[in-house]
Amino acid sequence: MTTTGATHASAMGGHGQEHCPFMPTYGAPPALFVSGEGPWLTDLAGKRYLDFLCGLAVTGLGHAHPEVTEAIASQAATLTHVSNLFANQPAADLAARIDHLLGGGGQLFMCNSGAEANEAALKLARRWGGPGRSTIMATWGGFHGRTMGALAATGQPAKQEPFLPLPEGFRHATYGDVADLERQVDPTTCAVLVEPIQGEGGVVVPPEGYLTELRRLCDERDLLLMIDEVQTGLGRTGDWFGFQHESVQPDVVTMAKALGNGMPIGACWARQDVAGAFTPGDHGTTYGGQPLAAAAALRTIAVLEDMDAPMLARTMGERFRAGLATLPGVAEVRGRGLLLAAELDPSLDAREVARRALDRGVIVNAVTATAIRLAPPFILTTDEIDEGLDLLSAALSDCLARGDAS
Repeated sequence: MTTTGATHASAMGGHGQEHCPFMPTYGAPPALFVSGEGPWLTDLAGKRYLDFLCGLAVTGLGHAHPEVTEAIASQAATLTHVSNLFANQPAADLAARIDHLLGGGGQLFMCNSGAEANEAALKLARRWGGPGRSTIMATWGGFHGRTMGALAATGQPAKQEPFLPLPEGFRHATYGDVADLERQVDPTTCAVLVEPIQGEGGVVVPPEGYLTELRRLCDERDLLLMIDEVQTGLGRTGDWFGFQHESVQPDVVTMAKALGNGMPIGACWARQDVAGAFTPGDHGTTYGGQPLAAAAALRTIAVLEDMDAPMLARTMGERFRAGLATLPGVAEVRGRGLLLAAELDPSLDAREVARRALDRGVIVNAVTATAIRLAPPFILTTDEIDEGLDLLSAALSDCLARGDAS
């Protein structure tokens, strides 16, 4: 083995190596990828995989997209960093572009990730609410990040318990049940934070009219409606943003993941009158709106617009949904557009299905113990969709034949 190969194998914490240099937050990586092109990834041994997960709904344009690559390279040769004491052109242009997609009349705080975008939203809500109005309503099953504030908003006790005590001032209601949420609103409440589709919660779509009713409630009680679009935004669900399926207008919107097609970038948008609750010194970030990431995001949005990503998500999503429904061991398909989950037969372990799919050469993940998630790129051909579904079918058949029960 070459020196480079030994280093890569060591990073895996396997293949005869005793030490993995990564903290065990995800467990030992099951594969080490060295390159990507379009919807394909290639590992150290040269094996290729169809990427039906997009790095968790990130690389919607696929890997090494030539236009995004060119934008990053050009910006790297022009300007890489000036700090947020000053402005830079890509960030200014990007803020205007995102504001346009959201209907205008807003301002943005740029950051590096979805958790940071949600942290900004949480702080903004409390600043807007003022003394005595600091409680934020969220939902059971929701996921908003792993930083302490975002984790407190996340409605998944198993993720919270190892890190107690968490910041106070959060309550959770049943997702999709406006009445349950309304019962918990009191004079200390300032905002509601919700996903239009729960991604990490299992790709759960709420009842029709849920967001419309939340908008009504927020208007009646003078609360901010804050929509977490970190996983659903930028065309993935068949509209530019998931909340647009109900034509509501949020007060705050957070986004990340697909925004940079792999470059780390996030943003928190708010109506200008809400954004104005922040004053200098209230919040900040060293790298937010960094020129490389902003240039990548600008080009990513331009390409998504040129290809009409929402339309592609709708049409390709229909093909995926129909194909998944016919696969062995699939009991139900849920989701919207190109954010889908296949609920499996109770005898199957979703983690084992994902492992066997990886062995077969297609990447999905176990979003719950009984469901696998698909968030494929917009640039797939119909032949690649069918090839990936065939590989997934074979993986499911492997598990059913070998009795890989949960």
